[in-house]
Amino acid sequence: MNLKGKLQRLSAQQVAGELAPMPAGRSMPSREVLMEPLPGQGAESEAKVPDEGSPEAAGSPELAELRLRMQAILGKRVPKAVKRGVPELTLLPFQIVQHAEGPLCQRRERLPASYHVGRIPVDSASAASSELLGLLALDPELSQLDPTRALFFDTETTGLGVGTGTCAFLIGLGYFELLDGSAEQAGALVLEQLLLRSPLDEAAALAVFRERVEACSLLVSFNGKTFDWPLLCDRFVMQRMKPPPQRPHLDLLHVARRLHRKRIGACRLKSVESEVLGFERDGDIDGADVAPRYAHFLRTGDEEALRAVVDHNLWDVASMAALVGLYGEPFDVLHPMDLLGVARTLQRGRELERAAQVTERALQRGAGSDALELRARLHKARGDRARALEDFEALTQEVDDPAVRLELAKLYEHFVKDPARALAVIDSGVDEGEAQTARRRARLAKKLERSLEVADSAKPKPARRRAAR
Repeated sequence: MNLKGKLQRLSAQQVAGELAPMPAGRSMPSREVLMEPLPGQGAESEAKVPDEGSPEAAGSPELAELRLRMQAILGKRVPKAVKRGVPELTLLPFQIVQHAEGPLCQRRERLPASYHVGRIPVDSASAASSELLGLLALDPELSQLDPTRALFFDTETTGLGVGTGTCAFLIGLGYFELLDGSAEQAGALVLEQLLLRSPLDEAAALAVFRERVEACSLLVSFNGKTFDWPLLCDRFVMQRMKPPPQRPHLDLLHVARRLHRKRIGACRLKSVESEVLGFERDGDIDGADVAPRYAHFLRTGDEEALRAVVDHNLWDVASMAALVGLYGEPFDVLHPMDLLGVARTLQRGRELERAAQVTERALQRGAGSDALELRARLHKARGDRARALEDFEALTQEVDDPAVRLELAKLYEHFVKDPARALAVIDSGVDEGEAQTARRRARLAKKLERSLEVADSAKPKPARRRAAR
């Protein structure tokens, strides 16, 4: 087989596994958006193709393509003049912008203040309480940061592994415009996307991402601490580029699990959108289809394969902004059971007074026995054992829970000083090991015996009659 035949065979191989069936992609729901000219846009920003007679153009297109593939695999930068065979985009709403590292496809849209994800406006994130965000994230460092300088980010990648050669072919970003550079005058939420037409564009995308990180004071992601951020940092190493600076990081997945997992189970972003924000995506794709679609695009240049991926990424970023707005002021919007998640998180952060207030609100809105139990435990943690006893006694009438009976037995023993009632509760079954229950029962039996002896000794004794002489 000659070289041309081998190259054709190579180009026919799949880059990222078997292709899944591709339903027709759908654009995002209609909304008022403004496409902005990006820095460097214009005729001079188009990628330059070498003239026919130039040395760079020597050789067949197949050889040039093979050279690009080999250098991309080896992690080496490719001279701009060598870039051939990179598809031009005519259907997707991207512009080609020239950077020092090479051309890059970029898209930027400004969302109007009226744009909502479900029932939450995206611009509410700029007014979110940073103190509350820090408490829900259990990260005090976040409490001092300005949410108007947050950078929301999400990636679409060629695989699900980190450090295995996976790269981010699409980076979605979100940030607020600062009018006159003032945080007090935060403008619209800007959504920006960086798309790699080929792996050769990665250096330019990483450079833009680093600029956005340098300008922000807070990173916001959904599972970004575990996946997106480490992956991008690895790509900087592979490209031998200066890494982005470290910034405080609010990972919304961790917050969502604390607040919603008991009610909705697995906290994938789509389920949180549906169950918490009240938003259903129309025509979205499954995450497993993302990498095969990009592989298909690299082989064929078919832009339609990426349309749904681009929309999927844009939805992710917009939803993160809505969640920050929700979590920054959640009390009147969240489901009562989710309010209990807020209260439990505040309890973990030792904000007991505020946790008690949130629990009362959840109880008033019908959270039921779960809220009553949490209130009882908060009363106990705050040292109000009388009110804790009252709640635990009421709770034992509603639920059959050995853990609740154990708390009640402890209060009877140590607060009420009534070993008889404590023993009666222990005999009903409590939530502790058999050996520990046996020791507790033995201790209560001794206390009961001593209390009976004390009570018996306190009884007045009848006077003895003198014997007649």
